[in-house]
Amino acid sequence: MLIITVKDGESIDKALKKYKRKFDRTGVVRQLRSRQQFTKPSVIKRQQKARAAYKQQMQSKEEA
Repeated sequence: MLIITVKDGESIDKALKKYKRKFDRTGVVRQLRSRQQFTKPSVIKRQQKARAAYKQQMQSKEEA
């Protein structure tokens, strides 16, 4: 359960923005989506390696 402290005189918009930010940081939605479909550990490792290679390639392009 998320608890947001609201100061006196603070608008509801700011409080809602704080709530949304805190909710995004918890990663609940990402976790729910990942649990909807099972992926094999080997597939996860393959995806992680591909992401790492892509990031490294992009960094090397920026340096050049």
